[in-house]
Amino acid sequence: MSDPTRTSQSTRHASGPAGAAARTPAAAVAPRIRRPRAAAFRALISAAALTGTLLAAAGATAPATLLARFPVQANLAAALIFAGAAHRAWNGRRAVSPRLTGALLPFLLLPAVLHHAFPAADSTAFALPHATAPTVPQAVAHQLLFAATPLAALADWLLLTAPRGFRAACIWQWSVYPLLYLAFALAFPAVAGAPSPGAALALGIGLAGFLLPLIVIGIDQVRPAPRLRGNRISPTGIGPLK
Repeated sequence: MSDPTRTSQSTRHASGPAGAAARTPAAAVAPRIRRPRAAAFRALISAAALTGTLLAAAGATAPATLLARFPVQANLAAALIFAGAAHRAWNGRRAVSPRLTGALLPFLLLPAVLHHAFPAADSTAFALPHATAPTVPQAVAHQLLFAATPLAALADWLLLTAPRGFRAACIWQWSVYPLLYLAFALAFPAVAGAPSPGAALALGIGLAGFLLPLIVIGIDQVRPAPRLRGNRISPTGIGPLK
């Protein structure tokens, strides 16, 4: 596949306006396509992730210890990356790398799946501090961190991004951090701020941390392309815009 940022031998030695045009990368002359709706939606995702984190910190007895929790780290990363993605969509700039936006999906889905499917995981560092009678801010934080933000990130991926942007290497790349965090939670429960998960639960968490990237990438290879207004048919090809 040709690289739009490089020029061929025949155009490298051309002179005059035609030569200058031939040596100009296609990406440099492509018009910027602003996507205000996508920008607004991604800004809302960023706001939901940040709001959930702040509400969880407001209801915690030791807010600083929440930084060691996996859901808080995942949502802080989502707040930053989706804010950047919203800014790029608003200004019509190149989208954030799929390696980053795709990594957020298993990072956000892992604690959500554990929270809803494995009640025992709520006592681990993959959940927020457990409260028998949660306050209103804590209840809202749970809904934002374990439901609203993961589902919104899933909708952004399915409805606002083109398919087949992930590569097979992303499976192990996206699995590394959850598995390393699991090892950290097992080895240093006091630092993680939660008891170590049992052997069966740790095995389930590790399996989920590996399977979620695999499932996301598998779905990405077969899902249909959403109808995105203003997109070019061949965004990386050299030639006239379609």
